[in-house]
Amino acid sequence: MKTEDLIRALAVDGRTPPPALGRSVGDRLVPGIIIAIGTFFALLGPRPGLLTALTDDPRVFFKIGLTFLLACLAAPVMLQLVRPGAELRHFSLRLAIVPVLLLIAVLLELFAFPEADWGIRLVGHNAAFCLKSIPLLALAPFCALLLALRRGAPSRPALAGAAAGLFAGAIGATLYATHCPDDSPLFVATWYSIGIGLVTAAGGLIGSRLLRW
Repeated sequence: MKTEDLIRALAVDGRTPPPALGRSVGDRLVPGIIIAIGTFFALLGPRPGLLTALTDDPRVFFKIGLTFLLACLAAPVMLQLVRPGAELRHFSLRLAIVPVLLLIAVLLELFAFPEADWGIRLVGHNAAFCLKSIPLLALAPFCALLLALRRGAPSRPALAGAAAGLFAGAIGATLYATHCPDDSPLFVATWYSIGIGLVTAAGGLIGSRLLRW
């Protein structure tokens, strides 16, 4: 094999996590998500008339789709961070899609409703419940991911833990979004972000110790 071919092969191999790690994440994450779904149906359940709301109010579809998109974008970031010297530029740019979409939705909401209604829509009816529910629903996937990621070798363990928290928080938010009757993007931007942020911060704190090597 020529030197150039060897370098190219090593570079390609370095961009993907080890197969054993991918299997470990999947093996632990699937039961974690199943537990989260079971917790959701046991304690919350979908909101009444969810299917009708999805077709009648685009904000319902938007908040569920946005949180699911965040989970999809956070997953490769997390897997990338569990190897030494991970490059994150491309993944970070993709993650920026979520706040940009949310900002656009908030601006549309502000233009669509009078200023007197902004505070009501921001606070909603379930702010405190939202802050409890998202971390609760994220707990099982969060613990499963941290256990799986211990098999990796992140050079930035706090950041890897935070990425795991971001992914788990997005999963919890997606489940909660199907229950939550507060559909305003102002509410989502505030309380969903705080709920996901709490899980992300916990991931960074725990990951800085648990994922260190």
